[in-house]
Amino acid sequence: MTTDRVLYLFGSAAPPVFDVDTVIQQAQARGFEVCLGLTPTAARWLAPRLAGLELLTGHPVRSEYKMPGEPDVWPKADVIAVAPATFNTVNSWALGLTHDFVVGVVAEGVGKGIPMVTMPCVNAAYVQHSRFERSITELRDMGVRVLYGEGGFVPNQPGQGKPKEYPWHLVLDAVQEAAGAT
Repeated sequence: MTTDRVLYLFGSAAPPVFDVDTVIQQAQARGFEVCLGLTPTAARWLAPRLAGLELLTGHPVRSEYKMPGEPDVWPKADVIAVAPATFNTVNSWALGLTHDFVVGVVAEGVGKGIPMVTMPCVNAAYVQHSRFERSITELRDMGVRVLYGEGGFVPNQPGQGKPKEYPWHLVLDAVQEAAGAT
């Protein structure tokens, strides 16, 4: 299949990130060229697999900002997916706290008008924090498609997560829909 759409797939440090290679292959089968970005902790979790992920995507896996003056190593994004998105990533993004590469790119992406999809991966204790729901609302108000609640990710009780049941297909469906609208 010919790829002419570029997907930036950004993952945070939540257990479903361990399935990212399968998700990349599924996105590629849908016609996307995939560039993988990870939060620093997710990159540490996947460190033994980073070389293989670079071979799979054909691009460097990024988790840090480039140095000033260095060229961009990725093509421009047609669509961005942030999944799994942790409590920290969701709140940092909504607040514009660009302390890491992933959040910096998506915060800027809002202003650039790049279609974006995110699906949190948080437990039911985190969602009790008042900031979380406000962040979900703020991201939606910015035009980000947030797959949370009915038709998206539904939190489990702490310690009872089911990472293999994370609904990646919903992310890829939303990405495909968003890219078709560009």
